[in-house]
Amino acid sequence: MVLRDSSDGNKTMAVSGGTQQCINLGSYNYLGFADDWDSTCRTDVLASAEAFPTSMCTSLAEGGYTSLHADVEACVASFLGKEAAAVFNMGWATNALGLPALLGGKGTLIVSDALNHNSIVSGARSSGAVVRVFRHNDLTGLKELLRAAIRDGQERTHRPWRKIVIAVEGIYSMEGEFCDLAGVVAIAKAHKCFVYLDEAHSIGATGATGRGVCEKAGVDPADVDVLMGTFTKSFGAMGGYIAGSRALVSMIKRRSGGFLVDNAMAPAVAQQVLTSLRVMSGRDGTTVGARKLAALQQNCRAFREGLKRLGVETLGEEGSPVVPMLVYHPTKLARFSRECLQRNVRGITVPRSAPLSALPPPSRVLTPFPPPPPPQLAVVVVGFPATPLVSCRARFCISAGHTPEDIARALVIIEEVVDLLKLRYKRSFLG
Repeated sequence: MVLRDSSDGNKTMAVSGGTQQCINLGSYNYLGFADDWDSTCRTDVLASAEAFPTSMCTSLAEGGYTSLHADVEACVASFLGKEAAAVFNMGWATNALGLPALLGGKGTLIVSDALNHNSIVSGARSSGAVVRVFRHNDLTGLKELLRAAIRDGQERTHRPWRKIVIAVEGIYSMEGEFCDLAGVVAIAKAHKCFVYLDEAHSIGATGATGRGVCEKAGVDPADVDVLMGTFTKSFGAMGGYIAGSRALVSMIKRRSGGFLVDNAMAPAVAQQVLTSLRVMSGRDGTTVGARKLAALQQNCRAFREGLKRLGVETLGEEGSPVVPMLVYHPTKLARFSRECLQRNVRGITVPRSAPLSALPPPSRVLTPFPPPPPPQLAVVVVGFPATPLVSCRARFCISAGHTPEDIARALVIIEEVVDLLKLRYKRSFLG
């Protein structure tokens, strides 16, 4: 990690020139492609850099569409069980520019979960469609909202809606919770609505083979009209996709600024997506993808169990790579991050192949450890307005690239900071 300094109370930051080795619990590197890139993706990506320019310098619609982009779209569609897919060069823009093309403006109603990501909110607002919000994961509220909308029709005219779209996320990034996809699909079928599923944090990281929440919930991908996801988490790349029927994807490509105006995804990035997808699905002829997914799930269980032992308040569900820990007090939020970054732990040794039971209890295995100095802990903290004022939290992101030693060291550091800041809310009201 590159160190930064501020002379004006963190209004501006300047690189100090120093670096610090850290255990990174803030990155979206779920399957660890950023850690083993040299052995999994390097050869293909460097070869693509020889065959293609560094940038297409134009949009996909105006000459920037290469054979690599076509291969990525076909591979994504096949992986998801959909007819076709469209790729975008930015994850946020996939929702922000894809939804307006999909919704089509007046006469359309989008019903959005209250905790949907800002990119969904931005895309829905800019589409011209009517937006209505239901309480997070409240299927009863969703059903009542839909019934009222169908009964009353459009505002002022009371004509029937041209279409109604339900927008949900696979894993909610600030809560670490899964949506009840089976319940949402059942309600959508009963009310003849479309389902838009954002799998930014779940694709590649959940399901028996990494195919996301549909696989985890036992839902046929054919029952979800639009599958959206990003390549910035599990794929070690950037950009995003929207997958669905051929007619739907064709419409998006005709209407969306992400295809018509925005610069095309760089060929090297497209190759990174393509190679990581082949590894994840086993099409490279190895079991690396399956082992990555198994390591991620093991690390998620170990870390969440460790936090439970500490008595802190966590959110989310088992199997989610996003593990939020509530801090509650805004005044403790920045302190938590800084205290984690100032600490390191020496001498925890856990065999890489050890089962979960072999992980040492936090802060109880400290023995001399030779140089170089052990890594410190880098975490992300989130407060208002991204969360309610008194629900600020640390958001840990677990990766297949973390070793058992990393998880054990992180828990030791977190325990020290939790004791210092009095955050054991599961054991005491005052922490």
